[in-house]
Amino acid sequence: MIANKIWFCAVILGIALMGLLGGAEPLHAQATVQSGPVSKAKNEKGFTLIESFEASSNSYGQVMSFSSAAGYQFNKHFSLEVGVPVGFERATTTTSTTSGIPPVTTTTTSTTTYSGLGNAFLALHFAARTPLLNYASTITASAPTGDQSKGLTTGHVTADWTHTLSHDFDRLSPYLTAGIGNTTPNTRTFQRPYLTQGMLAHFEEGLMFDLSHSVSVGGLAYQIEPWGTQTLYSRTVPPISGAPKGPGQGPMSFMQNSVTTGSSSLTRDKGVGALLDYNPSPFIDLGIGFSHSVDLSVNTVSFGVTFNLSPLFRGKK
Repeated sequence: MIANKIWFCAVILGIALMGLLGGAEPLHAQATVQSGPVSKAKNEKGFTLIESFEASSNSYGQVMSFSSAAGYQFNKHFSLEVGVPVGFERATTTTSTTSGIPPVTTTTTSTTTYSGLGNAFLALHFAARTPLLNYASTITASAPTGDQSKGLTTGHVTADWTHTLSHDFDRLSPYLTAGIGNTTPNTRTFQRPYLTQGMLAHFEEGLMFDLSHSVSVGGLAYQIEPWGTQTLYSRTVPPISGAPKGPGQGPMSFMQNSVTTGSSSLTRDKGVGALLDYNPSPFIDLGIGFSHSVDLSVNTVSFGVTFNLSPLFRGKK
């Protein structure tokens, strides 16, 4: 009962934040990999402050994150930010037992809710827009400040370097994103129910179409291609539950073990997604996403809201 109340209050808080501000280019205040075309926003020199709330829900449960990031925009090309997220997880587990003569199978469904501090991160951004091609690059590093007993950190320093190329054809903006790192990144359409440790490359191809000056829709495909030894840390079966550790054969291992070690097939994934984005003003970005993971065989619905509070430092409303 208490866990359900905490989850309900967290959702209400996220919705309430939406009502505090009336209107942002797609921005991220957490270590979520850059996704989508290079932003059209004008980057003004000065301090930056970004608050965000992101949530994903599927048959395995719900994963949410509140995040704050402060930084500095040095010029129209370079910016730096540091931040820390707070994670919320609500995992649903179903177990079946068979006993008696004749055999009778009993199915039990349990829900576990927990929260905690995530990994503090530092990100360096570069962006350049030209009539021919737009380019953005982000280097992100995070420290293991999260609670490993709740599946909120791998216990290791993580790093990622991601690049995006895009071009604007009037209202249509195709893009290509490619990156390399030692952990599987989250995206705007998929907050993963697990963390990973191990070298990998990640790719995303997609396009966005502007329905109006504030509403856009898009579609995408993504691929996660790891190599070498991989370790998977479940966010739905954390060590706090006493779940076992062991070898695994695929990403579905996160449903059985709290920590799983295996080959590259353990964390390999691919899928497709769709996104509806609404920017009522330069200060707020709302997004609803859908993602289908082929390797996990799961559909995920995501929601996100990001507030750009940077104008508060520049004397603008």
